[in-house]
Amino acid sequence: MKIAVIGIGLIGGSMMIDLRKRGFADKIIGVDSNLQHQNIAKLCGLVDEIDTLENAIDRSDLIILCTPVDSNCKMLPVILDRIDGTSKVVTDMGSTKGSISKISKHHPKRGRYVAAHPMAGTEYSGPMAAIGRLFDYKPAIICDPELSDHDALELVEKMLTTLNMRIVYMKSSEHDTHVAYVSHISHITSFSLALTVLDKEHEEQNILTLAGGGFESTVRLAKSNAETWAPIFLENSNFILEVIDTYTEKMSLFRKMIAEKDLNGLKALMEEANKIRKILN
Repeated sequence: MKIAVIGIGLIGGSMMIDLRKRGFADKIIGVDSNLQHQNIAKLCGLVDEIDTLENAIDRSDLIILCTPVDSNCKMLPVILDRIDGTSKVVTDMGSTKGSISKISKHHPKRGRYVAAHPMAGTEYSGPMAAIGRLFDYKPAIICDPELSDHDALELVEKMLTTLNMRIVYMKSSEHDTHVAYVSHISHITSFSLALTVLDKEHEEQNILTLAGGGFESTVRLAKSNAETWAPIFLENSNFILEVIDTYTEKMSLFRKMIAEKDLNGLKALMEEANKIRKILN
């Protein structure tokens, strides 16, 4: 199995560590526009060699897109055109699927593409952030599986199973709704909290001294790469705007209860929120 990984960062690099170690990949060809990422990926053994996008496609059985979602959308039609007449398979690891599903829906080689999203990651980016076992026991979403050829779907399922992931199937539109509510809003609130603290607290030492575990865990995602997340927010803007509006309503409720010194109202809000324990425990 020859794999081309397009984008050798946290996700692409971490995948390659385990796909090689677990015997899925025989040869890994890396493609990345960042020269430093290319060098690190080779030195760390994430890839066997670096090549151009065109050569990597021609030389590989499986092409995995691990670039920001807007870049994935631009590259997918080009890749599908290039693999015409072959049995090659293309998949992407992007965390939005609405735009890329529309772009690929009527392509004559749509069956060779499998839309996937591994629900795993950290706040760090780049090939130095790549770690083994990142995907173990995490969910992996495959979108619109009925649009993929049986053998293409089977290959990507085998890859995700090799990563010890639990596969879930969804429609693209359902996927983008759910990730907006559960994943994307978490990043937005983390970025907002970081901006609030930086705006109000100008002494770095006070932040370091007073930041407890709650602050650190809540603001952790604010370290995430803007190059990755800005395109995600724009690609999924309709659902994200909806969830921001709901979040703002809840914040306004807390503000109202605090301003009115309504102890029972505050307790009621927090007890309602406590119900999340039953889901996450």
